[in-house]
Amino acid sequence: MNRLALALSLILPVTASAQTYPDATAIVSVGGPVTETVFALGQGDRVVARDTTSTYPDAALSLPDVGYMRRLSAEGVLSVSPDLILTRGTAGPPEAMDQLRAASIPIVEVTDDFTPQGVIATVRQIGAALGVPERAETLADDLTAAFDTLPQAPEHPARVLFVLSNQAGRLNVAGAGTGADGIITLAGAQNVMASEFSGYRILNDEALIAAAPDVVLMMTGQEDHEARAEEIFALPAMSQTPAAQNGAFVTIDGAALGFGPRTAAFAQELADAIANVTPHGH
Repeated sequence: MNRLALALSLILPVTASAQTYPDATAIVSVGGPVTETVFALGQGDRVVARDTTSTYPDAALSLPDVGYMRRLSAEGVLSVSPDLILTRGTAGPPEAMDQLRAASIPIVEVTDDFTPQGVIATVRQIGAALGVPERAETLADDLTAAFDTLPQAPEHPARVLFVLSNQAGRLNVAGAGTGADGIITLAGAQNVMASEFSGYRILNDEALIAAAPDVVLMMTGQEDHEARAEEIFALPAMSQTPAAQNGAFVTIDGAALGFGPRTAAFAQELADAIANVTPHGH
């Protein structure tokens, strides 16, 4: 990662125009990384509801659930009488967000940025919104130190294919500009599809064979790990890849793709997992 860029980001002050609502005591928090950050700042007792993606820390699970982040109901959010809504900018649908804005409740939107700098910026933005900028600076310092302990990418990084889903043999995989791409990069590996497209896309057999991933990465799920790996590696095109030939299959907590306060720890776990399944210590 670019430590100089991160260092520069750390000396930029929170702008005077930052939204701040220090008296808010009935906050609805939307988005796992947003909710994690609120709790990491010691402000969890001010949250009255959260969305379905906000499953960490455990204390958040006891709060009312206003629904999935991208399918919010304005009525559901308003039913808990919030005095502040903290949300990822990708929350929706747009009509629901428009209704919430029309209700004149302050809304602070956090832009997704799958980099260490983005994590730090989110901490600062939420800290300013909650009126606890000093706590935000302390957390930012701690997170910066954690990012600085991550190993540098080797000369020949492992080539990783992130598979979001297997739809009857058609793999939906991650390109550039995704949380998967960000965490793979932070782990010192290379997302094999980052140079091909942005977002998520169904991969055809020719592109999969040409990508020749060393490792297949998926999110942790309820399915049996070994059975899922066998299912993926049994696909005709996948069977021709180094990943299949070496049985190199790893999983990661879905929260790692959100880039919240645990990002550095997730990246280290992924780096270790990749090292354990790749030959010659890529």
